[in-house]
Amino acid sequence: MFKNLLKKFSIILFVMVSFAGKTYSADLSFFTIGTGGTAYTYYPVGGMIANAISKPPGSRECGKGGSCGVDGLIASAVSSRGSVDNVNAIISGLRNSGFAQSDVAYWAYTGTGTMEGKEPAKDLRTIAALFEEHIHLVTLKKSKIKSVKDLKGKKVSLDEPGSGTYVDALLILEANGLSEKDVQAEALKGNAATDALRNGKVDAIFVVAGYPTGALVELASSVSIKLIPIDGAGAKKLTDKHGFFSQSSIPEGTYEGVKSTSTVAVGAQWFTSAKENDDLIYNITKALWNAESRKLMDVGHSKGKTITPDTALAGVGVPLHPGAERFYKEAGLIK
Repeated sequence: MFKNLLKKFSIILFVMVSFAGKTYSADLSFFTIGTGGTAYTYYPVGGMIANAISKPPGSRECGKGGSCGVDGLIASAVSSRGSVDNVNAIISGLRNSGFAQSDVAYWAYTGTGTMEGKEPAKDLRTIAALFEEHIHLVTLKKSKIKSVKDLKGKKVSLDEPGSGTYVDALLILEANGLSEKDVQAEALKGNAATDALRNGKVDAIFVVAGYPTGALVELASSVSIKLIPIDGAGAKKLTDKHGFFSQSSIPEGTYEGVKSTSTVAVGAQWFTSAKENDDLIYNITKALWNAESRKLMDVGHSKGKTITPDTALAGVGVPLHPGAERFYKEAGLIK
């Protein structure tokens, strides 16, 4: 008799747990954000934004010490090879969203520029413009490299194919009369690139990231480095031909012992697919710009303070997702 009762109790318990599991799952959803290498800016910013838009079941209420994210949403920042990889992952359905450089995304959407000949990524949609990314061309302070043209014949890390850095490095070389064949190209990313530079295995590395980027802060604290200017006729040719680039500079003191350096910059933006649910993207966009999220942004990363509603639509060349567009209209950012 005891065995029969125990068996009945086990069946009831199994049904209760199964039912509870189904109810819990129905209230829970997941949302991925493709970022970049863990040593650069995309990854920590992605983690910060994932925290801002998440609100798992059981969270305390917004404004009462709890999350102000989307009810039942768990967002996660996923390390990736960068802009091109993220765009491809969004279109293929591998990831829900991802960060990409404004130029890479526009070329992918239109099938032009470096993406000419490929099928346009017509389902790509914008959630928000985030921050400005600067092209860092880094070498050791003792190096005789003083300009982009001096890279000829040198060992240079262009980052991995599939990254926005790789795309931009090729364009910068081209604008200065060089090509990938003129350098001894290496495809190194993050700490692998900085370690190779530190150990003399490469002469220079390209890094496209919001400053200060962790890998270079660490590098500058262990060895004397310098940034090579990307300016003059080469930079003008680049900005004239590609409107996504702008002339900018990295301030003195951003990296230990490094002077202010003129360079070019592009915008970092957040993209998703047109197939993502309108209400979900509306709520994600609303959570991103919530006043409580502002507190997370201000302390979460040095670039966080520059991620503001005022620049949310700056340089956007890919159509907004309808959900994001609805929020911006309600917020008065689109008339």
